[in-house]
Amino acid sequence: MKKLIASATVIAIAGCFACFTETASAQGTAPSGGAPVVHKVGLIDMAHVFKNYEKFTALREELKEEIQQSDAKAKAMAEQIQAIQKEMQDFKQGSPEYLAREKQLAQAASDFEAFRKVAQRDFLRKESRIYHTIYMEVTDTVKKYAKIYNYTLIMRFNRESLDTDDPKKLIQGMNRQVVFHRADDDITLSVLDYLNRSYKPKGTATGPKTSTSR
Repeated sequence: MKKLIASATVIAIAGCFACFTETASAQGTAPSGGAPVVHKVGLIDMAHVFKNYEKFTALREELKEEIQQSDAKAKAMAEQIQAIQKEMQDFKQGSPEYLAREKQLAQAASDFEAFRKVAQRDFLRKESRIYHTIYMEVTDTVKKYAKIYNYTLIMRFNRESLDTDDPKKLIQGMNRQVVFHRADDDITLSVLDYLNRSYKPKGTATGPKTSTSR
């Protein structure tokens, strides 16, 4: 009886392996019954690309200059409010001069608050537009690269080494989805190199630099 049970178990396990093999084979077979699809997976560190893409840095610097100019204007408006408040101290409360300054103060404070809100909303919108522009350029380049080198899937990953000095960062690093990859699977630097070579800063008349092989 025990031998019969053992034999049945072996047959069941063998059947499971057979099903697994058939499933794996089916997944690698073209729907039309043609040649099997050879899957090739690539990896890209999007954070590294954004950080080192010259266009992203340039656009961020332009936005930073706009913010600094806006801050200077806001500072001047705040100083005007302080000046009105100081003038009010020279007049008796309720006097015509005091009431006139009080009206000026209310208007100046209202203008300042409206300027601050509009500027904040405008800068957030511009920052979002920058990220969207760069993201679309990167993904478009990835698609072109994948098509040329026959990649069927490109996944995001973190190419940085594990931080063994910071326990929190170490745990985060150990929770990465990609546990192992070949060096050739990482297309980050190739994509970044193409983007930087293709980018033409404002005022630059020269075209992209000569392309280098992968």
